[in-house]
Amino acid sequence: MSTTVIGAGISGIAAARALHDAGAPVTVLDRGRRPGGRMSGRELHGRVVDLGASYLTAAPDGPFAGVVADWVDRGLAFPWTDTFAVAGPDGITDSKTGPVRYGAAGGLRSLVADLAQGLDLVTGHIVGEVGPGPTVDGRPADAVVVALPDPQARRVLPPGSPAEQALDPRGWQATLAVAMGWADRHWDADLHGVFVNDHPVVEWLADDGTRRGDGAPVLVAHTTGPFAAGHLGAPPAAGPDVVAAVRRLLDLPEPEWVHVHRWTFAKPADPRSEPFHLAEGVGLCGDGWSAPSKVESAWTSGTLLAQALLAGQRDG
Repeated sequence: MSTTVIGAGISGIAAARALHDAGAPVTVLDRGRRPGGRMSGRELHGRVVDLGASYLTAAPDGPFAGVVADWVDRGLAFPWTDTFAVAGPDGITDSKTGPVRYGAAGGLRSLVADLAQGLDLVTGHIVGEVGPGPTVDGRPADAVVVALPDPQARRVLPPGSPAEQALDPRGWQATLAVAMGWADRHWDADLHGVFVNDHPVVEWLADDGTRRGDGAPVLVAHTTGPFAAGHLGAPPAAGPDVVAAVRRLLDLPEPEWVHVHRWTFAKPADPRSEPFHLAEGVGLCGDGWSAPSKVESAWTSGTLLAQALLAGQRDG
């Protein structure tokens, strides 16, 4: 069984990894230059900054825990924190303890790249159409995995097909990730991240230095969906408002540099409870499936879809 996977985020790479490890031929196509999807970062001022997913968690009794443990054992990931601050429009008011969050010294994209080792990965490839058969741009495959946000998946799927009809018509929420750097740290070393409630601009703030383990004086703010929606045409113009909000929140001086990254499809409005969709040889997986939307759920979605394809091959 030959499978073509479209999308080299954590879900698509997880699906390809499971198929490859089972001995099934698989090719991954991605329009980007490297794997990562919304776990990607960017090198800014001499270091990689995580601009997408902020961290990952792993249920202790779930299969993803073994993957994370392997990354930790090999020094690719490390336990970051289990406690974040909570803030409102007027400042920090509380703290919230939850599961252990993991960071990565090389940025979260490095973990996706590790899963992609040995896979047939074609980058810089823009897919035009997934047709019946199934086919990808006219080339036949036994199965196709579309590991893209629903709005992007809709662009390549035939209108009215079972896969296209399974997509969520409500669209996805946008966000802007705004990285800010200083010459020195001006905030408490224990302030790893802040959930910001009821704020018109910022909903989450992460200390990129502690989650990368190098202590760099870099913060990354993620904006609210409505604020991002109003700035998708000119993201850099949103920088001053975000910087002002973060400065007020933590009583900070002006940063030395600011970088704004646009995520048009950051997260689904309401992830489905089903882990994936599969019909007529075309599967859908990713953040929009296997709620709640997080790294572990996306990995699980791709892995379970691959297992369903392999089971269908055995049954056939």
